[in-house]
Amino acid sequence: MAKDAGLATGALEASPVSLLGGCTDFVYKGGPAPDQARMAAEAATEARYKDLSAKADAASGKAPAPAGALPPGASAKDAAAAAAGSAAGAKDSAAAAKLIADSTMALVDLRVAQEAKDKAYLTTGRVSFAEAGLRELAAPAEARTAEGIGAGSTLEALQQAYGAKGLQQDKSGRYVLPVEGQPGWQYEFTVDAGKVAGMAAVNRDIKCA
Repeated sequence: MAKDAGLATGALEASPVSLLGGCTDFVYKGGPAPDQARMAAEAATEARYKDLSAKADAASGKAPAPAGALPPGASAKDAAAAAAGSAAGAKDSAAAAKLIADSTMALVDLRVAQEAKDKAYLTTGRVSFAEAGLRELAAPAEARTAEGIGAGSTLEALQQAYGAKGLQQDKSGRYVLPVEGQPGWQYEFTVDAGKVAGMAAVNRDIKCA
């Protein structure tokens, strides 16, 4: 489903609540209004990461070659020039290393912003569209699966309902389950303190940007 088609259903608020990462997120009708301060902070975090990442990539491509040994009988002038070149190379290498470190920290900040966005709409739910179409349906707190699982269900109940159907815990800590008959789509259950805190249907093969 494309974004325009999703909005045409009337089930979503018309104004996006997040543009982070290249996807456009909307809440369900009656959901919270866009938090402009948070959206501005997301945009600034993403812009900083893109800027530092581009600079780090450029700096990595300009890494200086190691200085060669001076030939026998080299003059003091040659030695001084070689020393100056080595010092300049070391300075460039240090600058490149700092850019790479800054870019890595900016990526961490971006991941933190993404997690904060997910938590902000964990109970209200949201719908996320990529350029290619629908990417994620995060369910509101009152939603329940056919097996009765939803926010507040225990981890034990979740495992009993879906353990035999392929429920697994992924690297992020979420519990995931393939959506039958929908290649690429999976259910994701966020569990906190032994209880389901949120659930969504997601196709992570569809990239936001």
